Amino acid sequence: MFKNIGIFVKKNSQGFQDEALNNMVISLSNCDVNIFIDESSSYKHKLVSVVTHEQFVKEVDIIIVFGGDGTLLNSARQYLEYEIPILGVNMGNVGFLTDIKVDNFDKTIIEILQGNFKIEERNLVSAKFNENHLYGLNEVVIHSGAYAQLMRYRLYVNNKVVYEQRSDGLIIATPTGSTAYALSAGGPIIHPSLDVWTILPMLPQSISSRPFIISSDADIEMEIFDGPNDHAKICVDGQDDIDIPYGVKISILKMEKTLKLVHPEDNDFFEACREKLGWSLNLSKN
Repeated sequence: MFKNIGIFVKKNSQGFQDEALNNMVISLSNCDVNIFIDESSSYKHKLVSVVTHEQFVKEVDIIIVFGGDGTLLNSARQYLEYEIPILGVNMGNVGFLTDIKVDNFDKTIIEILQGNFKIEERNLVSAKFNENHLYGLNEVVIHSGAYAQLMRYRLYVNNKVVYEQRSDGLIIATPTGSTAYALSAGGPIIHPSLDVWTILPMLPQSISSRPFIISSDADIEMEIFDGPNDHAKICVDGQDDIDIPYGVKISILKMEKTLKLVHPEDNDFFEACREKLGWSLNLSKN
């Protein structure tokens, strides 16, 4: 099914100096496929055709990302509008999205190219205010912009007031993002098959304030009244902070487009949790 393969490589890969990456490219070339890379990439290999961005998105059937989850997020932002399926090879540390291991790449890629795979669609979250439109796969973080200092804001869901409170900020996380920053902030782990958002206050002043979960079809609005600085900040998927003036409403909605992730047929979310989060196993032989 996949004949024209695009590759996306982590930024610090250095061509032939990265032996593992080069070996995987060689293995891929032995599968009777065409391999392309966007000319914006610094990675070069004699088996990979360098093409323009326009040619790349027109030619490729799938993009194989070599790196960690951060690299996959970068590729998703760059190619989202073209709706090209993405397959992640984990060369990072965590790897909830990049679930193929380097040491079994050869076997897995052959199975996928033979049609033994599944495609999972992940929702993306968008944030709009004034003329700004941001989107991410993991989360939207709106915060005071100052360490351990509170901002005051009001939260609306479907035009109804949820609460007005003070906290360091607010995280709106997708199920994909539930194993990212939101997890570090004390949020629940959400199975990626669920169509929900997690709303997670960051260090709220009120001890009764707790995370809650709503449908991702809900309309979320947030209005910030004041804080320690001249403006608040918004950050999506760990990208650069952007200033938000006080008194402006931020609209947070589900995007129409989805990210299409390719997985091996035996992909198991809970196995990833056990491996990446250190969940122990104590299986008796009964």
